[in-house]
Amino acid sequence: MIRKVAIDLGTNNFRVYIPKKGIVINEPSVVALQASDNKVVAIGEEAKKMIGRTPESIIAASPLRDGVIANFRIAEAMLRYFINKVAGSIRLFKPDIMVSIPAGITSTERRAVIDACNTAGAKQTFLIKQPLAAALGAGIPIATPSGNMIIDIGGGTSEVAVISLGDVVASTSVRVGGNKFDAAIAGHIRKKHNLIIGDQTAEEIKIKIGSAQTLKKELKMEVSGSNTISGLPESIMISSEEIVVAIKAPLLEIINAVKDVLQKTPPELASDVMDKGIILTGGGAQLRHLDGLLTKVTGVPCEIANNPSDCVVKGSGIAIENLDAFKKSILWAKE
Repeated sequence: MIRKVAIDLGTNNFRVYIPKKGIVINEPSVVALQASDNKVVAIGEEAKKMIGRTPESIIAASPLRDGVIANFRIAEAMLRYFINKVAGSIRLFKPDIMVSIPAGITSTERRAVIDACNTAGAKQTFLIKQPLAAALGAGIPIATPSGNMIIDIGGGTSEVAVISLGDVVASTSVRVGGNKFDAAIAGHIRKKHNLIIGDQTAEEIKIKIGSAQTLKKELKMEVSGSNTISGLPESIMISSEEIVVAIKAPLLEIINAVKDVLQKTPPELASDVMDKGIILTGGGAQLRHLDGLLTKVTGVPCEIANNPSDCVVKGSGIAIENLDAFKKSILWAKE
């Protein structure tokens, strides 16, 4: 008898929140298909294990790219699978679904999210902008007339917004996130060490030794891949300092987005932001010393929210529980 469901349709992770129960699903946004007939073989955790390890007959991929649906049919299959998992495949009532979407999404991309949810079994689909959901989940009182600034760094997009009176006043969305960090790390290692590594290895490097600024005590890690010249397997040692250099370009895009929003912010709200500081949410916020780097370049104190990865789905859950209170914040509802 589940009537309300909140979903964070992330590029890397799919999270489901049910009012009074909390987060019930947190799995990778990956679907494995049979190449011959596009039949779904595995979804979520099981499918992620197959990435980079599949034979030609199976394709493991994410239906989302840069925070939006890239493959409608696979996204719909994934939504249906997870909705059935929480609400049961046979149900008397269709649930209302709240989905968080990037603030910079186009109307076509928005339409795709609504259609996918409705086809997957939603009674009504509500949308909320990611920065608003992230702010709600981080415990920021978004309905007050004072300015709050939030930076949500996901897998595919980074959303920077100043919020006041329940809506976004100034915002920008850049298609840079954790995946771009991983790609930059893989590119750097290939260029400098002639070593090809997979996406999952790049992500592991970022988590274990990645940093936005030089560390006082350098970290090291052994990395294995295949040599570009000989084609044979090889292992090398990588230091955290190399990762600082490797991810400089994608970090610069996020820094420029933050500066851009601060420049667009009305003076009254800018002074509120200066007093309260900037809140960082999203999985990418966990990169070592990212808060310190942003504080240094903007001059505004930055801090990371508690459980930054879960803020968006928690905020979406709060919004669907209190639809009347957050009417202004909810973007669009469709029967």
